[in-house]
Amino acid sequence: MMLRKKYILPALAFIAFGIAGCSASGDNPGVEYAPQMYHSVAYAPLSQIQDESAGGWLSNREDEKGEFHNSNPYNPNKINMRTPPANTVRRTSTGMLPYRMPVEEYDRAGVEVTNPFEVTDQFIAEGQVLYTKFCQQCHGANGQVAGKVGEVFLGVPAYNVGRVAELTEGNIYHTITVGRGRMGAHGSQIQPEDRWKIVSFVQTLQKQ
Repeated sequence: MMLRKKYILPALAFIAFGIAGCSASGDNPGVEYAPQMYHSVAYAPLSQIQDESAGGWLSNREDEKGEFHNSNPYNPNKINMRTPPANTVRRTSTGMLPYRMPVEEYDRAGVEVTNPFEVTDQFIAEGQVLYTKFCQQCHGANGQVAGKVGEVFLGVPAYNVGRVAELTEGNIYHTITVGRGRMGAHGSQIQPEDRWKIVSFVQTLQKQ
């Protein structure tokens, strides 16, 4: 009998603790095992810069942390992504700025827009592959006889005849990017560097 009493109180305490741990309401999650495994400390983006009245963003004193302090304890430098400067323009994967020349600035593009890449045999060969993928359907494999689509939509000019043979690299790049006449814009489909590869190959077709 005494042995039973010896274990009754611990058993009741254990049961009470278990019941209390299961009762959660509002902001009280109850008793959690290893809570850090499912309540991760999130980084607050663009938040490591503090207000000046709080001692500056490099302060290590907790009472000097500003309103926008990044409180993640596992980031000792308290630095996450910094806020970009005003009017920042995102560059492409090759480091080039987005093309900003308006559609109506075709003539200006022909003078001011130039190829920033070195034109090599490989550069032109890659341009030929891209030309086959994006351009051949309308302009034909050699740029002289229209492709299958060009046969239906008549009026596709040959690259080596008349004023088309005299188009500058800027004219061609502008046309590929924003379109001209019945040719739609391909800027959203072809990366800037790939457009210049196509331009370089088209210029070889102009010289046929």
